[in-house]
Formats: sequence, structure tokens, C-alpha cells
Amino acid sequence: MKPYRSMLFVPGHKSSWAEKGVAAGADALILDLEDAVPAAQKAEARNLVRETIGRLGGEDTRADLWVRPNSFDSALFGADVESVVTAGLAGLVLPKVFSAEEVVRIDAIVSHIEEREGLAPGSVGLIITYETAESMARCEEIAAASPRIASLLGGTGPNADVGRSLGFEFTVEGLESLYVRSRIILAARASGLHHPLTGVWQDLTDLAGFRRFAEDSRRLGFRGMMCIHPSHVGPSNEIFTPSPETVAFYRRMVEAFHKAAAEGHGAVDFEGMHIDLAHARTAEGVLELADAIGV
Repeated sequence: MKPYRSMLFVPGHKSSWAEKGVAAGADALILDLEDAVPAAQKAEARNLVRETIGRLGGEDTRADLWVRPNSFDSALFGADVESVVTAGLAGLVLPKVFSAEEVVRIDAIVSHIEEREGLAPGSVGLIITYETAESMARCEEIAAASPRIASLLGGTGPNADVGRSLGFEFTVEGLESLYVRSRIILAARASGLHHPLTGVWQDLTDLAGFRRFAEDSRRLGFRGMMCIHPSHVGPSNEIFTPSPETVAFYRRMVEAFHKAAAEGHGAVDFEGMHIDLAHARTAEGVLELADAIGV
């Protein structure tokens, strides 16, 4: 999956808001059919989301388009995916996942629709949202359940489903969720998923809190954030983009290491630090991220 520094939720029944999300600079939009849509408007929202994908899903749109359907255990999931799995869809953000078996079944359903719609096999990705105690307890198993899985979401923001399921009280310091957030990072990396996501920050007036939450998440290993308001997109893009100074530092490091290696040295003194192959590989990972973002 390409690195998404920001994924912005857009209510599925508010189709005109999608253009606002693109204009805000989001790397991806999540057209929401779940919590953001009133029950009476679910059917209408499906049609509007499909129209939005048709309208914005072309190559000229910067933001990739994802859809959050209703959960697999609801009576709405089947109709949701039947409607939205179409050309231009990047994938599905799966809410309230409970088990690996559930993901396998969803994979089979999506495969069937891909074939029917003439889409390339495996082209529709999945992002797993860990919002239940059951999913947290099976974190690694779920992460490895399907080759479609593109990323994992550690949704441990204030007043969210996972807080209710696990019973913790949110703090900005995050000690109450440090274990589960770290476990999601570990599960992602162990499954070869290099861009795990965090979210969401619900206080639209507290941008300082948002920045701290995002920066702490980045330090822990998350590489992007799901956002609920366009005002969060810019700060999210900034925080999850390596700074020019960081990129320049690592470019110098890689250059110094390769120069030393060409001269027959396995390690070198670089700007007062001892570096070797491990450090060079870490630097190259940062530079690959920067290149993918376009820094």
C-alpha cells in the first residue's frame, strides 16, 4: 500500500463533501457507510458512494477512495459491498472485526464481486480496524488472514469503540492503550505491512491535542492517521512527512556508508556517530518513505 499520511472520513450520504476532502489535501478518502450515516439513509448512501467513486475514482484524482461498509455481522454488509466494489475503489476499511475467519469470508465475497465486475483479482484492498477486545486478542492472526490486507488501524482515540470494549479511560499520555497500540504495530510489521494507521482525534477545537496524539503515534511506529475533519488533514500530512532536515541527514548517512563500504570498511564515523549496515538500512527506509510521499 502507498503511504497514507491522512485518510479523511466523508459521510457517504454527503457526496459533495468528497471534493472538499480532496481539496484539503487528504492522501485518501474513506466514504463512510457505517456510523456517519443515519439508519434511514443507508440505502441512499450506497448509491451516492458508488456515484462518488465513479466521479472521483479516475486517475486524475489525487486522493485514493476507500469505503467503510457496515460491519460483517450486520444485515447491511452484503448490500454495501455489492454496491461499492467497482472500478475506482482502492479498498474497504473493515469496522469491528472479530476474527481471522471473518476476514477470510470477506476476502471470498470481494473476490466474487471483483470477477463479476471485471476487476483485477486482488485489486480491492482491506484495512483492518481493531475496535473490539476479541480482535485485539487475535491481533496477529487477523493481520495475516488475507493477502488483501494493506494496513491495520489502531483506533484508540478518545471515546471510541475500542475504549468501550476494553474498558479503558483515554488520556493524552496514552499509557492505558500503549500495549494494544504497540501490539498492532508489531502485528503489522510481522505481516509485512509497513504503514499502520492510527486515529481518530474527535476534538475539533483542540489542534494542539491532535498534534500531540499524532506525533506520539508516529514515534511509536504508526505512519498515518485517519481524520474526521478537513482541518486535521494538513497537520497530519505534516507530522507524518519526514522533514527536509531528516531526509538530508539520512541521505548524507547513506552516502557516507556506501563510500566507506566501497573502501572496504563495514562501519564508519558519521558526524560523530558510529554507523554500519543496520543504520544505513534504517536510513534507506526513511528515504523510501520520503520518495513515495514525494518529499
